[in-house]
Amino acid sequence: MSRLDSHLEAALERVTRAGRRRELRATALLPQGRVERAGRTLIDFSSNDYLGLARHPLLVERSAEWAARDGAGSGASRLVTGTSAAHLALEARIAAFKHCEAALIFASGWQANAAVIPALLAAIPGIAVFTDRLIHASMHAGIAMAGARQHRFHHNDLDHLETLLAEKGADAPARLILTESVFSMDGDRVDIARLTEIAERHDAALFVDEAHATGVLGPEGRGLSALVPGKVDLVMGTFSKALGGFGAYVAGSRVLIDYLVNAASGFIFTTAPPPAVLGAVDAALDLIPGMDAERAHLAALGERLRGGLTRLGLDHGASSTQIVPAVIGAEEDAMALSARLEDAGFLASAIRPPTVPPGTSRLRIALRATHEEGDIDALLAAIESLR
Repeated sequence: MSRLDSHLEAALERVTRAGRRRELRATALLPQGRVERAGRTLIDFSSNDYLGLARHPLLVERSAEWAARDGAGSGASRLVTGTSAAHLALEARIAAFKHCEAALIFASGWQANAAVIPALLAAIPGIAVFTDRLIHASMHAGIAMAGARQHRFHHNDLDHLETLLAEKGADAPARLILTESVFSMDGDRVDIARLTEIAERHDAALFVDEAHATGVLGPEGRGLSALVPGKVDLVMGTFSKALGGFGAYVAGSRVLIDYLVNAASGFIFTTAPPPAVLGAVDAALDLIPGMDAERAHLAALGERLRGGLTRLGLDHGASSTQIVPAVIGAEEDAMALSARLEDAGFLASAIRPPTVPPGTSRLRIALRATHEEGDIDALLAAIESLR
């Protein structure tokens, strides 16, 4: 019994009364776009394993091989004894994959954003920060940790961004734009070509979070930043989604990476990722460039799902990727539909405030290349009958 428990129980009760209490439920990822939960096999429309690599034999084998060769742990943080030859070689592979001079591995996507952003802002006092209002919470956290003010532009409204740059950034010593290439709750994408043109016109640095694009979009799955080589100053992405593993990366200039090694506290004070994690990433980088057929299939599934939701009268917003929201509206309605779908054999998680704005609670449907067209049709039929 902790002295804090009575206070924490009261706080939990407030969350419960608001209908927003969350619980952990054991779930096992299975092949062919399935999961196992409570002894039942469900068609999985909630995981971010977009290309089905989390259980790919090559990732499993290389993860085990590198652990057997180098051990279970890395021993220390990167600046002590935690940097191995494998870390440096993998960072060189990531830099080449992203067409950048250098890269740096982080333990997670949240850690990367929350550590890199305050480090960047600390280097340039008075820098003006411009953010899409729907950037990930980890990016907002990084800005908050820096104590910086952000100028938020309307979601994917690049006209508004340009207006803010002219009004708020002209007299600043530097300007930094933060956005995602694919937005995790809406499944829409930024106009990367126009965004880079605006950044150049206003002499603004560009930070693009490619967590949900890496492996899925762009030439050979290199992300949307690969469509504008050399025009994005800092690219962040994860290995935990389409690459089927764990961890994250930041890629950019050699000077940028050298600076982060010296200034990003989340990197400096964190134990280095272990060999098994590195092995899985290395295997995924072998596979990803040759998975054009899987990417095309994934895109076709997205089109099929969006067409079906439209026929059912459900809003899917501006989704154009493997993430497709089915906007329900009220929190209780989204939660109830998700529960009924699970009873019927489909895992489609309900997303509610504060993750999404009030009144836009939704099913966040995440597609996997291991799904078949019949899986999409079955989900649509279930939604139609259970709404």
